Amino acid sequence: MWKNKIVSPKEVLSQIEPGMSIFLGTGMAEPRTLVRHLMNSDTPNLQDMELIQLVSLGDTIPIDERYSRKFRLKTFVSGWLASEAISAGRVDLIPSRFSRISSLFKSGAIHIDATFIQISPPDENGYASLVGVDVEKQAMEAAGLVVGEINQHAPRTRGDTLVHMGEFDYLVESTESPLYIPRWPVQEIFLKIAANIANVIKDGSCISFGIGYLYEALAVKLAGKKNLGIHSPFFTDALMDLVKSGAITNRNKRIFRNKCAAAYLLGSEELMRWLDCNPLVEFQPIDVITDPEVIGGNDRMIAILPARKIDLTGNVALHTGKGNITAGPGNVQELFIGASLSKKGRTIFGLPSRDLKGLPNILLSVDNLPFQFTNRESMDMVATEYGVAYLMGKTIRERAQELIDIAHPDDRDKLVKQAKEAKVLYPDQIYFPESGHFYPAGLCFSHKFKNGLKVNFRPIKPSDEEKMRDLFYRFSDKAVYSRYFTSIKTMPHKKTQEYVNVDYRMVMSIVGVVGVAGSEKIIAEARYARTKQDGYADTAFIVDEKYQNKGIASYLFELLIRVAREEGVKGFTADVLATNDEMLRVFKKSPFPVKIVLSNGIYELTIPFKTI
Repeated sequence: MWKNKIVSPKEVLSQIEPGMSIFLGTGMAEPRTLVRHLMNSDTPNLQDMELIQLVSLGDTIPIDERYSRKFRLKTFVSGWLASEAISAGRVDLIPSRFSRISSLFKSGAIHIDATFIQISPPDENGYASLVGVDVEKQAMEAAGLVVGEINQHAPRTRGDTLVHMGEFDYLVESTESPLYIPRWPVQEIFLKIAANIANVIKDGSCISFGIGYLYEALAVKLAGKKNLGIHSPFFTDALMDLVKSGAITNRNKRIFRNKCAAAYLLGSEELMRWLDCNPLVEFQPIDVITDPEVIGGNDRMIAILPARKIDLTGNVALHTGKGNITAGPGNVQELFIGASLSKKGRTIFGLPSRDLKGLPNILLSVDNLPFQFTNRESMDMVATEYGVAYLMGKTIRERAQELIDIAHPDDRDKLVKQAKEAKVLYPDQIYFPESGHFYPAGLCFSHKFKNGLKVNFRPIKPSDEEKMRDLFYRFSDKAVYSRYFTSIKTMPHKKTQEYVNVDYRMVMSIVGVVGVAGSEKIIAEARYARTKQDGYADTAFIVDEKYQNKGIASYLFELLIRVAREEGVKGFTADVLATNDEMLRVFKKSPFPVKIVLSNGIYELTIPFKTI
């Protein structure tokens, strides 16, 4: 009997009256045949309408001045095609959290007269699937006129997507393909950012995704993970690739266990075919998917978000403009709250250190930029191609140091000067402008020692000042004397900053860190310094007493030798107290001969990097 409801688009549009509000499906749910007829028709009843769409993605709704008398578009996302028109006053933006849109329809705060949505072909029982579930069912319930556009290319999706033909007043057969979204190319700079983000995402985490360069790169870098879960507003081609790679199993999720949960469907024709009757993806209304309590119901929830700019205090300017589909500050807040409610949840903003014009993306302040997310109290991590800055629990000064460390090397010296002038950093803060270019990022390793202790090793950074001070104050007087040959009671800012700001061409310092990213502590440090004309370098080690006798010093010694030889160092020299038997044993393990001379209670060691 439902076939009797099939009519022409012209007959549907004859039911529209001036001033009516029409809800349109979003993205791949956009009923393109109905919309094109709506745009092309000159009948007098199609005037002064309101079109309501979550986000305008397609090319079927023109939003230039020519159509201003015919309709006005209302949207919930400033981006993609509508951003410029919003700025020009031709399109209305409704600021709202995604989780609240459904209640706006139900309460009548946003009035809907008609709903046009795209659906899959119905089965023999008269049931079809919504292509995008977001708020379509609520829009159907709120409207007096409900029209379904049947598209033979629309997939039959799983989840809360089933609709019966009896729920529609009219049906239209689509003559258009669904709105396919082309994939973004995988760019090298975003692969570096994605690699840094992937390093802090543990196996078994649950992640949220969007679309764009960052997420395409993440699909590559996360492919080696295990048992990831998906709880995301969007399901995309990149997520399809991750599922195919085996990285996503959803088995550790507590909400929609064993399923990828999403509200939107955005992607290619290949994605549509893959999703058809696919039980691995569960589509749910957007008020469910973006509800912070639901988001937080999954452990290790990781909200991954792109940023346009960020300042040294942790304030963010989000993307805006044509081609952007990033949610607004309210929607970002939902993910933030959800991740904070999640056990071991984290939030990561990713962005290149510079924009396409070569201008810095890490600034002293973003106060003059639009589309801000200013909840710096909840800021967790920021990633660029140069690393990850951990902001949670850090002072403004510590945040500035962390963010300067991941800014473009050519921008760091200026940022330090600006931060000093703004009293964000110490007035006497030092910085070697060349250090950013020479930072040996390739010297990052992990190693498991006795009793399964895992230690991460990396070159020291200026932002390690507080961690090195903490290490110093954990040492006993004996350990301090063994390292510095004098009784030092304090390690003030002036001394510590000189220690952590190094010229990597002359000094190599490698630290060992343990703990969760963002709350890690330095437990060991080893360095050599080229101070002699003969090509040799002085070397010294220090290991937290709690972590001694586990092989950490020996590992660092071998690592320093390898690095030094690659850098053309001819050998090491070292001074060791005659009473420091532990350190002397470390040096004696050298693969090269060790010359030892005792002078005034101090062993003077010389280790040439060649056999005798």
